[in-house]
Amino acid sequence: MAEPATLYERYAPWRRWAEAGFVVLVVAGNAVGNAVTAWIELARYPYNPFQRWEPAVWEGSSAVMWLLLVPLVACLLRRYPTHWDNWHRRLPLHLAASVVVSLAHVLGMVALRVLAYRWQGMDYDFGPWPRELLYEYLKDVRVYAAIVFVVEGYRFLLRRMQGEASLLGAPDEGPAVEPLERPERFLVRKLGREFLVAAADIEWLQAAGNYVNLRVRGHDYPLRSTLGGIAARLDPQRFVRIHRSYIVNLDHVASIEPLDTGDARLQLRDGGVLPVSRSYRAQLRERFGT
Repeated sequence: MAEPATLYERYAPWRRWAEAGFVVLVVAGNAVGNAVTAWIELARYPYNPFQRWEPAVWEGSSAVMWLLLVPLVACLLRRYPTHWDNWHRRLPLHLAASVVVSLAHVLGMVALRVLAYRWQGMDYDFGPWPRELLYEYLKDVRVYAAIVFVVEGYRFLLRRMQGEASLLGAPDEGPAVEPLERPERFLVRKLGREFLVAAADIEWLQAAGNYVNLRVRGHDYPLRSTLGGIAARLDPQRFVRIHRSYIVNLDHVASIEPLDTGDARLQLRDGGVLPVSRSYRAQLRERFGT
């Protein structure tokens, strides 16, 4: 009987839709709220110079640019994850990125406003650029920081739902029960629970940014490491690099299928398929004695 799907596995098919929907809901909701607030504020003055459509253009142009920029910030965080133990090293990067993001936000929304005003037969005046750029940056840097906090917090929660792996550390007292330079087991933390995974049970490993996903019995457990770093600590008699992004456990290999391109396709015993690049194909064939 197959194991019941975990909460993470039930959520995974809807993940992209949920993430996109959350971003659209927050950005659009903020834009509508700000536009309504502006209308209420302008209604207090009987002779205000603005028309009712103008606040909608102001907030709508800003919202459109944030919808374009949030995925780019998320990609930056995927390439350079920020955690409690490295935030001070990431701070210069994020300060520089916040300036670039703010400039893109301002230039984009001003361009959209100019087009909207011309459509209405009017001219848009952004104001003195140095002063307005500083004003916008002081707002945008807070939005940027909020994006970093929400994205990293969300990804931390996903890793805990999925089960995040780590190497066993040295004990506080006495010798280690197994060699730390070649771990026989990994510690997995999952929604407040901890359990051990034997290295021999790992079917294959895949590089994923600053993490390596360990595939164990159909489940992926992210380990904060590089593929090369963890490869040096695995048993070379059992684990072989087959691709710049993959390492496989030979015990789970069923066959190797050569391809006309010089690469190969590796068939696993559970029916899965992994790519084998030509630079690693010869090494893999030698290990099988073929």
